[in-house]
Amino acid sequence: MRLAIWTAAALSTGLMSTTVLAQDGPTVGVSWSNFQEERWKTDEAAIKSALEEAGATYISADAQSSSSKQISDIESLIAQGADALIILAQDSQAIGPAITAADNEGIPVVGYDRLIEDPRAFYLTFDNIEVGRMQARAVLEAAPEGNYVMIKGSPTDPNADFLRGGQQEVLQEAIDAGKITIVGEAYTDQWLPANAQRNMEQILTAQNNEVDAVVASNDGTAGGAVAALTAQGMDGIPVSGQDGDHAGLNRVAKGTQTVSVWKDARELGRTAGEIAVKMAEGTEMSEIEGAEMWTSPGGTELTAKFLDPIPVTQDNLEMVVDAGWIEKEALCQGVTDGPAPCN
Repeated sequence: MRLAIWTAAALSTGLMSTTVLAQDGPTVGVSWSNFQEERWKTDEAAIKSALEEAGATYISADAQSSSSKQISDIESLIAQGADALIILAQDSQAIGPAITAADNEGIPVVGYDRLIEDPRAFYLTFDNIEVGRMQARAVLEAAPEGNYVMIKGSPTDPNADFLRGGQQEVLQEAIDAGKITIVGEAYTDQWLPANAQRNMEQILTAQNNEVDAVVASNDGTAGGAVAALTAQGMDGIPVSGQDGDHAGLNRVAKGTQTVSVWKDARELGRTAGEIAVKMAEGTEMSEIEGAEMWTSPGGTELTAKFLDPIPVTQDNLEMVVDAGWIEKEALCQGVTDGPAPCN
């Protein structure tokens, strides 16, 4: 009977469902905002590994960048018997009804990497304000003076403003001293590189290419910015990113991106899986190891856990190879006489 309900739900919603071998433990449903991004495949593998070790079952759905589809996806995951949910929210505001639906069924929720401003959801992420600081520090060190462009994240993702706040903290002194000027700033709808590239192109046109540095908020937006710069023969000026995407790290090795703040998605995914299982088994949010009370920018008291990011530049590129995050061949593709380990 349960299999029949599950099959019908999957067919009716276009569910992307992947399961580990049937286990005796709880079932954890994961709702991805857009599974096509490179980053999330690494997270998924880590979540699956943690669940399998705990004897839990994994089911999932891909909202394909649609906040309305994510609501129906989560309803379907609940119908399939999810005992806990991990949600990467497409829209932090629109996700509210899904949290209510889960709460009505007594199903705990882990807000994964993006803030869900609801005390019923456990917030798990890296310290994104510090990520923003790290990005700005690296770019400012490389370009202590000049015209800066800020390529921000999605306007529907609170992380975009956390990052931007951290960046501003670092840049403010140089701005006040008249050393740098922010000549362009734009959100990137859905974090899409193509949108970042278009924004960067428009800013370059408006500024007659008089741009000396770009603080881009992740590796995807950095890639879009670098593509726009390359088209104008300007590749090589300082550009920031984050996530440790393979393409971003390759740009660091090539010298077209200054820093990628590495948030080891394997650690984040594994931690999310472990927390989801514990909560499914009745552990209170406040009893999760490393949990703390945190007040969101909107004034909501949340239970949260923050992991530590690491800035990766040409000076420490060997770290990501030694950690098994990326193969040397992928890191050094197209690099000639570059930094270690590509030299």
